[in-house]
Amino acid sequence: MLKAIRRYGRGRLRGVSLTVLVGASFGLLLFVSMSLVLALAVFANAQNTFSLLNDKAVLITDSLERQVRNHLDLASSAVVHLKTMLDDGPVGIGASETLRPILLAAMNANPAIDVLVVTDLQKEEYGVYRAASGKLWPYQRNRVPKVAERYVLPELSANSPATWGPLLDSDGVSYANVTVPIVREGQLSGYLTAAVSLEELGRTAAALDDGADTTVFIIADGDEIIAHSDLDALPRRDNSMPRLPQKLTELGDPVLARFDSSRRIDNFKRAEKAGVQVSDVELEDWDAPDYVAITKVIAGYGPGVWTVGQYSVASSLSREIERLFGSAMVGFASILVTLVLAVLLARRTSRPLAEIARRARHIGALDFDSVDPLPHSRILELDRVYSAFNAMVVGLKAMNSYVPRSLFNKLMRLGVDQASASERDLTLVFTDIVGFTTLSESLSAAETAELLNGHFSLLVAAVEAEGGTVDKFIGDGMLAFWGAPDERPDHAPAALRACLRMAEAVHEANREAEESGRPVLRMRFGIHTGRVVVGNVGALDRWNYTVVGDPVNLCERLQSLGREVAPQDEAVILASEDALARISLDGIEAVSAPLTMVQRLGEHVLRGRSVQVTVWRVSAGVDPLWVGMPRASVEKAG
Repeated sequence: MLKAIRRYGRGRLRGVSLTVLVGASFGLLLFVSMSLVLALAVFANAQNTFSLLNDKAVLITDSLERQVRNHLDLASSAVVHLKTMLDDGPVGIGASETLRPILLAAMNANPAIDVLVVTDLQKEEYGVYRAASGKLWPYQRNRVPKVAERYVLPELSANSPATWGPLLDSDGVSYANVTVPIVREGQLSGYLTAAVSLEELGRTAAALDDGADTTVFIIADGDEIIAHSDLDALPRRDNSMPRLPQKLTELGDPVLARFDSSRRIDNFKRAEKAGVQVSDVELEDWDAPDYVAITKVIAGYGPGVWTVGQYSVASSLSREIERLFGSAMVGFASILVTLVLAVLLARRTSRPLAEIARRARHIGALDFDSVDPLPHSRILELDRVYSAFNAMVVGLKAMNSYVPRSLFNKLMRLGVDQASASERDLTLVFTDIVGFTTLSESLSAAETAELLNGHFSLLVAAVEAEGGTVDKFIGDGMLAFWGAPDERPDHAPAALRACLRMAEAVHEANREAEESGRPVLRMRFGIHTGRVVVGNVGALDRWNYTVVGDPVNLCERLQSLGREVAPQDEAVILASEDALARISLDGIEAVSAPLTMVQRLGEHVLRGRSVQVTVWRVSAGVDPLWVGMPRASVEKAG
């Protein structure tokens, strides 16, 4: 049958290669379309380039502004929140012990704040400051005079909002300070001030610096530089790096020194609407490069305004324009290789069909495990084909899970006509788990299914290893047979070898189960050889390849007898004399083998039967390699 399947469809008409057809079509299409698109693209890219430059300018300054506001607004939010707790309460020096825990908690919650101080109307003050080690220290002004250099009290009334004072310098570090009035019964009763170090803004500027041609800076109070990302590149004084804050003209940065004389660039209208100014800065040296500065003014953090921005070498901006013209040249060059691209695209287009054919060959060989699902395709027709193919594979896999693969392979190899019902001599094996009903009462449905699935996988592997066919699973039992659909003279030895392999697999599984605290299983096996009807049995669209006949019932009764013979043994293998007569053990006919291998249990009237049956027990410890056919049977088969 497989040969017929492989022969099917070999004849074909000669035609044009899909690669040639698609390549020629795409080549012409690309040549015409790319010429038109390129002209539009160059114009659109020019517009997009300047649009992106505008967006970049806004993005840079917005990022800097956001960092500044986030840093400083933490302090203003903290004092505004604390004000609600201090209003209408005592704030004098006598209240310092009461308010100190509140100030300490606020400092712990706001690591950006370096000083938090309460001042009454008599200018008596107390507060908490953060040491260089990070530890918080409560203080009074006359005890830590250096702390007082970090803040200053502005003129406030009872209704004044949070007010920022001028920047102050203490030990080479700049501090911003914000103050809110404390009100009692509608009258001003004191002040709450927070001082914030600006060192973090310096680190922020350095982090936002994206290259050697770029410098990020922050200017406070109009002309005082408080953050500069490239201090180490500036001229050194006394062999030391410049310290901030410094005036624009005193820092030694030639670009910022000429910042006030910069000229606005008119091509950044959208950036101007967002409050961003893009300027051209020319240095005094005629051979020095020009620079482009991107800045934004921020108000509300002191008497003066703040300016955040970045300057870079003007050539870095012109590179964007150069790339625009470079892309146009690349576009013209790409037209020359359209035919090559078309051929490659054609090959890629035909590749999915080749992939379908490759996977179809695996299906023809019933190798479903090697067939992975086809991925979705953006091409609608291909995606539909892929979906249909995947659905077919899923259906075949699902069918294969209900039809034993070994049986399916045999029928495909021998022909479907071999599935017709016929009478044959077969060897049957029936298995069962002792006490499974009681065991399952202590397990959930999922645990029961997991236990049975693992158990049956061991049994099926042993059956298929010996060329047998699994007929069906009945509860916790299994029925298998040997000798159909493919005839074989050694069906009885193969069945016994399978039972021995199953017993060995169950023993190993029980050993692992004991180590992990899971339940162990005790197995009973029945082996019988007899003449049965085997083949397709059923009606309409419901057919089963199965065995029917009295030997099937006898085999099941043999298995049941095992519970009485040795109820506590891990594995009991009982065989009828009809089966054992066709088997040899280590070269000796099984019925004459030593007691260590087989034991005659005598005549038994099995349940539901009136005729006595001679029953033999085969030791589960017999090596499967010893099991074969008696010499007479071998000669007869030969």
